[in-house]
Amino acid sequence: MGLLTFSINVTLDGCADHQEGIADDETHAFFTRLMDESGAMLWGRVTYEMMENHWPAVARGDEEAPPAIHEWAVKLEAKPKYVVSLTRKAFPWSNSHHIAGDLRTGVQRLKDATPDGVLLGSGKLATELDRLDLIDEYKFLVHPRIAGHGPTLYQGGLPSTRRLELISASPLHNGAVAMHYRRAR
Repeated sequence: MGLLTFSINVTLDGCADHQEGIADDETHAFFTRLMDESGAMLWGRVTYEMMENHWPAVARGDEEAPPAIHEWAVKLEAKPKYVVSLTRKAFPWSNSHHIAGDLRTGVQRLKDATPDGVLLGSGKLATELDRLDLIDEYKFLVHPRIAGHGPTLYQGGLPSTRRLELISASPLHNGAVAMHYRRAR
């Protein structure tokens, strides 16, 4: 059984708006490594649609991108992508699959079938999966910014505090810090 790892860009004040982070070669290399180490990606519908609207064109070369960004897009194209959605049933982007039915059962099956682990990249979905005690690890890229707005991590709240163990903290040259935590059980 693989681990479910929640990873996202976040500012010092908890803002998880994808436009607030530093988008450079170093941050893309960080997320490329995470994707390479994982067997599959897991998103909610909104994140999937945001990704689907941009990255396939970059992978095909229809949109200009620096080499590191193009490499990431090509790898993402090949990676199995799983989507949780109650409203959308068809996911035509290559290697995309729908998780339907009971959320706990569907995600646990995915974890069981993915020994290299699953990388979760959707904030709202993370809240729901954390409520179900399905998230094993957290790998946040904390950016040296205060956004002053949302959306924020766990905006919908959790029933209780999650205790975490620090595994590592690695500063990047751009001032961001890669934080790796494991759920304390």
